[in-house]
Amino acid sequence: MANGATVAHVNLPVIRGLKVTIPSSLEEQRKVAHVLSAYDTLIENNRKQIKLLEEAARRLYKEWFVDLRFPGHEHTPIVNGIPEGWTMLQTADVITFDPSVKLEKGQTRENVPMTALSTSGCTLDKSLITRTTSCSGSRFQNGDTLLARISPSLENGKTAYVQGLEGPAVGSTEYIVMRGKSIPSIMVYLYARTENFRKVAIGSMKGSDGRQRAQKDMLTSLPYIKAPDTLLKDFEGIAQPMFTLIEQLCTYNQHLTEARDRLLPKLMSGEIAIK
Repeated sequence: MANGATVAHVNLPVIRGLKVTIPSSLEEQRKVAHVLSAYDTLIENNRKQIKLLEEAARRLYKEWFVDLRFPGHEHTPIVNGIPEGWTMLQTADVITFDPSVKLEKGQTRENVPMTALSTSGCTLDKSLITRTTSCSGSRFQNGDTLLARISPSLENGKTAYVQGLEGPAVGSTEYIVMRGKSIPSIMVYLYARTENFRKVAIGSMKGSDGRQRAQKDMLTSLPYIKAPDTLLKDFEGIAQPMFTLIEQLCTYNQHLTEARDRLLPKLMSGEIAIK
């Protein structure tokens, strides 16, 4: 039904004229709605749990590594402006930017578009991921952080922690891929969500209006205070299970959504009867 010289589209009169099969009685319609709303309630509850888990991880990261209120901070001397045992470095010393990822030519792999990135959380919208044999674009793998570098995606907060992919994948050329070099991978994502990092990234943007891009060199040279390895491991032990659970809940929601969408037309048409 779609038509158009440049971009095919369906016009409103066609949409308004589509025939839809619905249960004949209001009581049957209410039963259908009751079944479907149970799916929606589960999905929404999982979304709330995902949000709470990430908020907890972000607060803990800020408390330990930004506010420096880590376990034992009360008894840790300050030496040259930083806690004893911590090291003043640059971001490039602890994070690899746009790391090398080997891809086999002709092999099918996942393609993650910019639209799949959330503006507020770590998750990827798996329903928007497609498959391709192309090797072009950004390359990344599970455990990497994707940072949108182009306007307005960066300002809107599009950043993701990559989990649940089948293997190495490709995506938009407008990603900056970040990978932990001497800090846990989950800390790279949480660092990319901090207020100061985002402020510098947005402030570094150059280019014509509407097509400005963050300058990677500005991010790699940011000062970074690295905590002792024991503290990094302690944090990873707390935060990583949170993000593992987030991925499990996202997968659960994906299955619930698919099941609901398959069930809807069958219930509406009467193919499946509700007693």
